[in-house]
Amino acid sequence: MRRPDIDDPDLPLEELFRHWPAAARPFFERRMLCPGCPIAPFHTVVEACEEYELDEDDFRADLRRAAGLD
Repeated sequence: MRRPDIDDPDLPLEELFRHWPAAARPFFERRMLCPGCPIAPFHTVVEACEEYELDEDDFRADLRRAAGLD
């Protein structure tokens, strides 16, 4: 199975955590409840950033670093 694109705006958080478990770290560092949330199969990074009022570009950069992609 091919990995999805970590920057895909439609990538569900559940898929993000499945393919890049270390990407949960930026969520934990910000005390975000997304890892383990029952809505994670349906929410995206875009929606999480909106909900927590985060700059999406900065947060995505942190995700890529945590996942070892930058």
